Amino acid sequence: MAQQQSMTLPEDAQAQVQALEREIQKAVVGQRQVIREVVVALLAAGHVLLEGVPGLGKTLMARSLAAAVGGRFNRVQFTPDLMPSDISGHAMFDMKSQAFRVRRGPVFCNFLLADEVNRAPAKTQSALLESMQEQQVTIEGVSYDLEQPFMVMATQNPIEQEGTYPLPEAQLDRFLLKVFIDYPSLQEEEAMVRQITGNRIGDRLDTTAIATVLKPEAIVALQQRTARLRVDEQIVNYGVRMVRAVREWNGVDVGAGPRGSLALIRAARGHAMLQGNAFVTPDDLKNMAPAVLRHRIKLTADLEIEGYHPDEVLADILREVDAPRV
Repeated sequence: MAQQQSMTLPEDAQAQVQALEREIQKAVVGQRQVIREVVVALLAAGHVLLEGVPGLGKTLMARSLAAAVGGRFNRVQFTPDLMPSDISGHAMFDMKSQAFRVRRGPVFCNFLLADEVNRAPAKTQSALLESMQEQQVTIEGVSYDLEQPFMVMATQNPIEQEGTYPLPEAQLDRFLLKVFIDYPSLQEEEAMVRQITGNRIGDRLDTTAIATVLKPEAIVALQQRTARLRVDEQIVNYGVRMVRAVREWNGVDVGAGPRGSLALIRAARGHAMLQGNAFVTPDDLKNMAPAVLRHRIKLTADLEIEGYHPDEVLADILREVDAPRV
């Protein structure tokens, strides 16, 4: 009995995570896998790049998560003329006090939605780097810590490339996961239409049905618990072998670096937490590998011409890497 108890998390942690998922599902119809991956990123204290065509619920996903946690939510629409100070903030002269004061930008929040992040030039995109990696913002030489938890959810449109700027590899690497939002099934789309058109004016995003089930401090506690989940040495070895196999694959021009290995273990811990387990298994790594690695590799020109997708190549590679028996 003691051994069985040690295999699972305390009931309070499981209940909190499950309640968070259920609340998001009240507003976001379908997209179960997307919801789970976003929650995994939150538990692992990581950032998410959401990719999908317009109208699939990327913004609603971010708003729903913030509503369920009760955290402060800000949205920035990235445009070609957006300046770095429009994100981080700036110092301004106060005529009344005859002194400079800092006007904090939208990055000072718990959940930041960077909408269509690839529409801004690289200089503005890089303004997010410090906040994403260092959890702080520097304004006029002074560093300001960001409130915890802090999570960036950036969206990009995969088909509309005119007027966009590719994300720098350094910034892509800062995202723990890249999550695809696909079209809903027939039943899910019918349910969505009924929900949005039922006694409502317009199609404004509605998160009023979502209750605040967790406070930001509870999320921080869950993140700390996630970071302490046991990872066996064989699991670490398996994760590193996965990433190195991707890096050395003939069809991959540029592979994931050591940060990819770190991200895979972090995401696997988040997945184990979501499953209610007290330790990481090989299945946790297998489940999270596509979302962790798809934006960290660049296929060779030949494979791209033939129409291969990174997920297809990753599936082939992962089948070749032997999993440990634990």
